Amino acid sequence: MLWTVAEIVKATGGIVTKGGAPLPLDEMERLEFSSVSIDSRTLSPGALYVAIMGVSQDGHQFVGAAVAAGAAAALVKVDYVPECDEGVLIRVPDPLVALEAMGRAARERMSGKVIAVTGSAGKTGTKEALRVMLERCGKTHASVKSFNNHWGVPLSLARMPRDTDFAIFEVGMNHAGEISPLSKMIRPDAALITTIAPVHIGHFNNEVEIADAKAEIFDGLVEGGVAILPVDNPHYDRLVEKAMAAGVARIVPFGKAPAAEARMIGGQFDSEGSRVSAEIFEENQEFILAQAGVHVAVNMLAALAAVKLCGADLARAAPALSTLEPPEGRGVRHKLQDADGSILLIDESYNANPASMAIALRGLAAITSVNYTRRIAVIGDMLELGDNAGHYHLELAPLIEDLEIDKVYAAGEIMAGLYEALPEAVQGAYALTAKELSQAVVSALKGGDVVMVKGSLGSEMSRVVTAITDAFAAEDAT
Repeated sequence: MLWTVAEIVKATGGIVTKGGAPLPLDEMERLEFSSVSIDSRTLSPGALYVAIMGVSQDGHQFVGAAVAAGAAAALVKVDYVPECDEGVLIRVPDPLVALEAMGRAARERMSGKVIAVTGSAGKTGTKEALRVMLERCGKTHASVKSFNNHWGVPLSLARMPRDTDFAIFEVGMNHAGEISPLSKMIRPDAALITTIAPVHIGHFNNEVEIADAKAEIFDGLVEGGVAILPVDNPHYDRLVEKAMAAGVARIVPFGKAPAAEARMIGGQFDSEGSRVSAEIFEENQEFILAQAGVHVAVNMLAALAAVKLCGADLARAAPALSTLEPPEGRGVRHKLQDADGSILLIDESYNANPASMAIALRGLAAITSVNYTRRIAVIGDMLELGDNAGHYHLELAPLIEDLEIDKVYAAGEIMAGLYEALPEAVQGAYALTAKELSQAVVSALKGGDVVMVKGSLGSEMSRVVTAITDAFAAEDAT
């Protein structure tokens, strides 16, 4: 049992009806919910369905489908008129506002430790690292996928069991002012910022404004709360200034610099993973990562610091990092085959910005296995970069040459400038859309290739990933 109807009524002020009449008292006392969902297609029997207004669809259109799928009740607008008998309805002025109230109530009744994670890149991976580590130390709840916005955060809170020991919430933003209300809902014990980079910079004047927007995560910190900040980032001092202004009790720097309290001492890094030596609050710590990349290892320092600050056992938690797989579209590897041999596909198609694109290209270049002799980058537009978007794309050209990437396939209106700036020998093919580019990529691939696909979500580079996986068999297929 996650919620009783009485708890929801208390949190939201809703009115419970059935068939147009108030729900009888005996039914009120028995009504409980095992989960909370906003999607009628994926909800579990016994769920509370919340009919929120989306960008393109109104959840009230799917109340009947939710009840048919097993929802125990639906949270709807007070003036909602069902087309037929749709069971128990909890009527409120605004379902999203009611969901927020449920989120705050869930946080209020939970006495465990709470961590909020934000940053320009690495949020989901760091959140997942915290989840797998803390699951070894107690009952752990974390936001799923990238549920980090104005509806994802309250939904994740509302799904949190009352007896949770550790909770981790990812928090994102596109504009200033979006993180502060979410942080105040979460009320974290620890606020972690992975990095500051020119992501969504089209909505800001400069990176300093991005740092200020990310620093809104401090607004909800509980008394005595901790800020975990990237000491190697050029905006570290700005973040510290904002944290102090918000009254943060303790600031914990992480990174490679000597000032870091969670500090990388050394490590072995290759295309398959990492073995890292670190010092976490003056305690030596070694851990193994299944994921490649120094940037991933640095974020794990922040995660380890958060685990320690939450009172969990590092010796028990840290080994879980060796089992951590990258989130979907953020470095997942597919080993494929054709008649000529193996093909390695690295799926980075979920999103992209100048910093993460550079990291992904370096990761591609680092693969030197004798099994993969040609390195191919398939890249799409990086969006929301404002008037300087063309410049940010062109800046990648010298990096691609320095890394000796063998071929580049590009999609998107902005990416055209970068593609034209590349040497002819490096140019693979260009198309305006990912869909149009897909066939050229598939036709060019052969055994011995490693191919990395990346672009902003709106560039739809996942179409290329799908085309590749559809065209080639998995290596272990029989």
